[in-house]
Amino acid sequence: MMSILKDKTILIGVTGSIAAYKACDLVSRLMDRGALPKVVMTKSAQKFIRPLSFESLTGEPAVTSMWKRTQAYRSTVHISLAQSVDCAVIAPASANCIAKLRLGLCDDILSCVLCAFDKSIIISPAMNDNMWKNPAVQENVAVLKERGVTFVEPGEGKLACGTVGKGRMADTETIITAIQTVLTRAS
Repeated sequence: MMSILKDKTILIGVTGSIAAYKACDLVSRLMDRGALPKVVMTKSAQKFIRPLSFESLTGEPAVTSMWKRTQAYRSTVHISLAQSVDCAVIAPASANCIAKLRLGLCDDILSCVLCAFDKSIIISPAMNDNMWKNPAVQENVAVLKERGVTFVEPGEGKLACGTVGKGRMADTETIITAIQTVLTRAS
């Protein structure tokens, strides 16, 4: 049976979270299923994991700035990216990224791509349990869900800060299932 992921170009947005390393597993497993991931990293994400990790997996540099031109994106980088992918997945998604998406703020490459994007967006949050429960974060999530953004709920368990609670990035297979569901609906 052919995978819905075969030859689909999927933007993987990586934000500042200790869970950023898990995005490597997501990229690798998507490629195993025939998908073509395009990685976009925020500056905060680069504090946790290097762009070279994703380049080693995909064979293409991760996009880290609106101002670095590459052969693949000669014109306006954020518009080229927004137009060239089938869906966008933000994994891990920080509280900051979720707030920016809700408000339409465009101060980095990822937020600019998402503002110009008119297809399905999937968000896999990762943050401390108190941050996840914060009323402002929950309001941002509710508004984005009303706008059609798909959320892959965070899991419960031991968090990077040492506490136990809800805030862990969902496991890779759960995120891939959400991507397959969204792409199936779109086709």
